[in-house]
Amino acid sequence: MSGHSKWATTKHKKAAIDAKRGKLFAKLIKNIEIAAKMGGPDPAGNPTLYDAIQKAKKQSVPNKNIDSAVKRGGGLDGGGVDYETIMYEAYGPQGVALLVECLTDNRNRAAMEVRTAVTRNGGTMADPGSVSRLFTRKGVVVVGKSQERGGKPWDVSEDDVLEATLDAGAEDVNDLGDSFEVQTEASDVVAVRTALQAAGIDYDSAEVQFVATMDIPVAEVDVAGKVFRLVDAVDDLDDVQNVFSNADIPDEVLDSIDA
Repeated sequence: MSGHSKWATTKHKKAAIDAKRGKLFAKLIKNIEIAAKMGGPDPAGNPTLYDAIQKAKKQSVPNKNIDSAVKRGGGLDGGGVDYETIMYEAYGPQGVALLVECLTDNRNRAAMEVRTAVTRNGGTMADPGSVSRLFTRKGVVVVGKSQERGGKPWDVSEDDVLEATLDAGAEDVNDLGDSFEVQTEASDVVAVRTALQAAGIDYDSAEVQFVATMDIPVAEVDVAGKVFRLVDAVDDLDDVQNVFSNADIPDEVLDSIDA
């Protein structure tokens, strides 16, 4: 697996924990609101909103919460939201790069909270552009391996995913353990998601992310633990939607941390 795949595996596990704590709900709802504001409240004509809704449903966000978020974002309830996207850049232990994506209605609050979380957990804020140059925007579609077809259990293979998505723009398929990650150009994420649906393959999420182009090997358990503590501290902030990293952590180190 590539370094990004290992990081994606870790983020996938963290997302499951966050969902149990209810922490993921607020971020998913905010994604729906901003997607509805930017592209309109009709999922049929707004692929970003469609995918945000599907991701929320996969995490069992109640339909009434989803509907309310669409109405707020689309201004259908007479109100509306005023979020802006801000990217912050930082370095962690061993020179690991962090790209922090925020959705906030208060730029000053977000900046202060991110800076505080970074500096208190062994990181340093970076100059604009010094970290972002190490990442590229990619479409990322996650496909669960254990699915059903015709009412019967079905183990989706890498060949199944490749066959369904190659002509739609899939560039790479990474094995995340219990799922596959399909990488595409950012502009092809909807086409790849649609191709999977046409092939009868369900997907867990489809979105544009920042993927590292240069990995930093982190082979020591204590250093990896410091990286995760830093990421957790930043990721737990209310305004933070995503934290992307170029940490390349071996499976045995991940297992040690999980244990």
